[in-house]
Amino acid sequence: MGPRLSIRTSVMAALVFAAVCLAQARVPNWRQAQVVVRLETDKGPIEIGVDVAHAPVTSANFLRYVDAGAYDGGFFHRTVRPDTEVRKDFPIQVVQASRAEGTPGFAPLVLERTNVTGLKHVDGAVSMARGGPDTATSDFFICIGDQPELDFGGKRNADGQGFAVFGRVVSGMDVVRKIQAGPTEGGANIQVLKPRISISKAARK
Repeated sequence: MGPRLSIRTSVMAALVFAAVCLAQARVPNWRQAQVVVRLETDKGPIEIGVDVAHAPVTSANFLRYVDAGAYDGGFFHRTVRPDTEVRKDFPIQVVQASRAEGTPGFAPLVLERTNVTGLKHVDGAVSMARGGPDTATSDFFICIGDQPELDFGGKRNADGQGFAVFGRVVSGMDVVRKIQAGPTEGGANIQVLKPRISISKAARK
C-alpha cells in the first residue's frame, strides 16, 4: 500500500504542476516582451506597455503611428462615464484618443480578437476603437475599470466580435482618470471633451 500511495501521490503532484504551468502560459504577462510608449499630455504623462507578444498585428500598427510622430499633436477627445453614457443597456467607461489632424493614416487592421490574444478589457487596458470588424486605424481607448462587454462575445457591439486590446497602462492611471473626469461640451450624454486634452509627444521609452 505504501509504494502505491507514493506513486499515486507523485503522479497527482505532477498533474497539478502541469495544470498550473498550462494556466500560467495562457495568462498574458504584461511585463513580457512589452514596448513602453510614453504619452505627454496636458494632464501629465501616461505610459503604455504595448504587448507585442500577444497582439503583434495591433501592436505593430500602434507603434507605426508612434514612430511616424502621428500622435504628436494628437488629443484625447472622448470620455465615456455614467453621466455621458448613451448606451444604458451595456454601459462602459473609457477615454478615447486620436492622432494629430492632417497626419496620414495607414490601412485598416485585421481585428485581433480577445479570444485569440488572451488579452482582456481590464482596468487600464488599451484597445483600438473601431466601427465594423477590420476597420480600426489609429484611434485608441483606455479602459477605466474592467469592461468585459468589450471582449469577444461581449454585447457592446451587435457583431459580438469585441475590440482589439494591445496593451495596458503601466503608469499614469491617475492621469487617465483626470481626463475621464474632464468637462464636456455640455448637457447630459455628451461625450466630447471640451477642451480636448492634447498629446504633445508620444514616443517609445
